[in-house]
Amino acid sequence: MKQSILCLLFVLLLADATFAQTKPAAETGTASVPKDIGWPRQKTNNGAVLLYYQPQIDEWKDYKQLSARFAFSLTPKGGKQILGVASIDCSTTVDKEERMVYFKDVDVKDIRFALPDTAGQAQMKQLFMSLAPTGGEPVMLDRVMADVVKPGTPTEGVAVKNDPPPIFYSTNPAVLLMVEGEPVLAPIEKNDMQFIVNSNWDLFCDKKKQNYYLLEDKTWLTATSLQGPWTQTLQLPKDMNKLPAGQNFDDVKKMIPPPPPSGKVPKVFFSAVPAELILVKGAPIYTKITGTQLMYIANTENDVFLDNAAETYYVLLSGRWFSAGSLEGPWAYAGDHLPADFAKIPPYSEKGDVLASVPGTIEASDAVMLAKVPTTVLINKAQAEANVKISYDGTPNFKTIEGTTMDYATNTQDKVIKVGDLYYLCFQAVWFVSSNPSGPWKTADSVPQEIYTIPSSSPVYNVTYVTQTNATESTVESSSTGGYFGMFILGAAVGAAIVYGTGYYYPPYFYWGAGFGYPVYRPWPRTYGMGAVYNPYTGGYAAGRRVYGPYGAAGTSAWYNPATGRYGRSASVQGMYGGRTVARSYNPWTGGYGATSQGHNAYAQWGSSVATRGGQWAQTGHITTANGTAAAYRTSTGQRGVVTHGANGTVVHTNNGVYAGHDGNVYRKNGTGNWSQYNKGNWNQVNRETIQRQGLGNSAASRERGQMQTQRFQNARMNRGGGHFGGFHRR
Repeated sequence: MKQSILCLLFVLLLADATFAQTKPAAETGTASVPKDIGWPRQKTNNGAVLLYYQPQIDEWKDYKQLSARFAFSLTPKGGKQILGVASIDCSTTVDKEERMVYFKDVDVKDIRFALPDTAGQAQMKQLFMSLAPTGGEPVMLDRVMADVVKPGTPTEGVAVKNDPPPIFYSTNPAVLLMVEGEPVLAPIEKNDMQFIVNSNWDLFCDKKKQNYYLLEDKTWLTATSLQGPWTQTLQLPKDMNKLPAGQNFDDVKKMIPPPPPSGKVPKVFFSAVPAELILVKGAPIYTKITGTQLMYIANTENDVFLDNAAETYYVLLSGRWFSAGSLEGPWAYAGDHLPADFAKIPPYSEKGDVLASVPGTIEASDAVMLAKVPTTVLINKAQAEANVKISYDGTPNFKTIEGTTMDYATNTQDKVIKVGDLYYLCFQAVWFVSSNPSGPWKTADSVPQEIYTIPSSSPVYNVTYVTQTNATESTVESSSTGGYFGMFILGAAVGAAIVYGTGYYYPPYFYWGAGFGYPVYRPWPRTYGMGAVYNPYTGGYAAGRRVYGPYGAAGTSAWYNPATGRYGRSASVQGMYGGRTVARSYNPWTGGYGATSQGHNAYAQWGSSVATRGGQWAQTGHITTANGTAAAYRTSTGQRGVVTHGANGTVVHTNNGVYAGHDGNVYRKNGTGNWSQYNKGNWNQVNRETIQRQGLGNSAASRERGQMQTQRFQNARMNRGGGHFGGFHRR
């Protein structure tokens, strides 16, 4: 019965249409989430059984080439179980959306059995090789990271800027209104009202009276100046009734005429530069963190702490810590001298997520590693070239990148870099090259090293986190890491941590077309003003609108299309691996647009015919019965197999507590924490010095942490629709 289930599973898995053309789950309406079925795993063939335990990682070079060892037991048909250790080298590909690592092209470098006779070893090695996995099985990224990450290991940081932004504070209802620079007024067709395109809220101006009107949730406010004072109004200009339909004004039109007053009128804090707002619902309510001198304010969405020992407040904004003697400020950067008590915050407490921003913690080390692990895609050159579409506002205009001989295009949403006589375009995390700034574009086989000298003070700095290698006539591998999506490593004496944005202010871009009185407006990436919060479940920052919260439509862009006379506005929640959008969105880091209420990433619009990655490279399926879980897999290179977990067969196994020592011997840790070594069919107890010398204590701790983190992520994924997942707060 069990064998028939496995066969059926495998047949169903292989019955799909051409593997490389498989549509993403978002297009087909189905979900095929790869699954790490756990450890140890078992493979059988003609009565022989190979049971292999979770690999212990020795090195993960550039997060692409991996060396590991693992303990195993091998039982020939009708024979006795023999234990051993195998060492492997392999390449890896990572799907960070599903948090999976796939081992590719596994090369068994060495096999060592606990067998006395050479003849027997040769026979068993041959049997082992016939059963050994060759690649394709999914392994949870958290398991691999737990075995690699070393807290406190020096990590080179990025030259980011940590000056505090304007930080406002309120215990009453309030909103933060940001209009970068001078307000840019755009016309509304057949209307005397104007729309402020560079505002993070729905903001209008009456051309005749020069009054401003701001919509906050269901409340209309008015003022004669952006600085205020703002008061509630139930009287709107008549032309507000004439707002056109189908131009993203639909939500505004629902609030016309203004509904009756409800609740307190919010205070409006205004800033002409990106700023932050600490909004507390009433007087601060402090909650003590056990085992520390810290308390946090419970009645706010911000991460605000009070250190009782020094009577100092701390707030976490875009991954950076700022301190002050009062919640009113003034605030100063404090990330390089946090009190030691921050590292003692319990990981699974209400404020455990901030540990990812506390240098020296294991959580911060995890976040740093996640930012450094690349997402690698195999690009079909011809298909990618056919999908490249960029446009300039007028004639291509270029500006010198400070400190270099390169230039970047200033009047396009796309990242075009001029190096010598050639132009390089980074589009959807793939590099293209042309002799003309407008193309045609050819997929680049490689990228000039000079591009990777672009300083963090440049608005196109994030392209330095995209590389291109291993080109063939028809394909090339493109890899992008966290910096492409705005996640940067901040070095500190006690360790590194992740921050959002470079901290530099890149003024937004405006373009007034010839003969038109309306602008195109696009903001460059910003660090503050959007409530960026790190999410350990996704390993990325979510930055966006907290619906009717203090930030408004953070990251908003607005534009006017002279060809159609239509406006577009956006409110986006952008994380490292994609986002959750509530309207048409624009991501200033990638220059990409999306128009879906679902999650999306840089490759969603391309499809598997253009970019093959992670779960597309290795297609998997699994089934669970009373006998355990079985998984089948196949890869785009033709590797395939079936593995089981938790099955009671020739070998009975109950846990993942068997390890490979550096000396080639097999060790086991029992439920009471005692260790033993396998030798000639027997388990003999060993002393603590041997375990320390073999590094097995660290291996066991890492394996346990990896299992815990794996379970934590899988539980969070099951509840993806609610709570703080993705950093998208709803009220």
